[in-house]
Amino acid sequence: MTELSYADYGTGTPIVLIHGFCGSRDYWKDVVPLLKEDFRIIAVDLRGHGESSCENNEFEIEDMTDDVYQLLKRLDVKDVYLFGHSLGGYITLSFVEQFPEMVKGFSLMHSTAFPDSEEAKAGRLKSIETIENQGMNTFIDGLIPKLFADSGDLHIKTAKEIGYRTSVNGAIGSLKAMRNRGDRNHVMENATVPVLLIAGGKDKLIAPEKTFSVKGKDYIKEVLLPDSGHMGMLEDPQRVADEIKGFVPR
Repeated sequence: MTELSYADYGTGTPIVLIHGFCGSRDYWKDVVPLLKEDFRIIAVDLRGHGESSCENNEFEIEDMTDDVYQLLKRLDVKDVYLFGHSLGGYITLSFVEQFPEMVKGFSLMHSTAFPDSEEAKAGRLKSIETIENQGMNTFIDGLIPKLFADSGDLHIKTAKEIGYRTSVNGAIGSLKAMRNRGDRNHVMENATVPVLLIAGGKDKLIAPEKTFSVKGKDYIKEVLLPDSGHMGMLEDPQRVADEIKGFVPR
């Protein structure tokens, strides 16, 4: 278990924000001010990301999930609403599978319950090679612009600066963990709590149909951000905050 760095704002129904690969809790910087008057917001830094340490690069999604669980246990927080962005979505599904009694609702943002395709698995290995041979900054410079719908987005610089803080262990370990993860569509199919799925109409990494993978369930709400890429919390923070406010009871 890794003790996670986190930020804790406000009071009320607890919302846990889990960022994506090579991100940090700062990915939510434009959303938190819109929510913290109404809810308790716990925004985590995953192991090896932001201000959280990472001792090695051999871990799985389930280990990252346990980090979040142990933090919430330490804070004595129950009945949470989980919001997972990309990698954070994989951790969210794992959390719901392992600790359903703690979850009152959950959301995948620019994420999917599907496992990596063979092509994606090969891409993970290529990313590991880039990090090992060319360093973290070169890898981040190549990755971050692809996350946004607009290659001139002013948030790209911010997202790069956040990405540069990711440790080599954190990045390589997360790539291995994502490559190894299984299919978790059954978690959404069997959910007993409300589910919110948010996708970007211009997401180059995870197409909306990959996010909207389970159909015909009245407890699942689908939201499409038509002009967003993979980073709705930075590209369209007001809409994301509005959807969260509509999903989580005060």
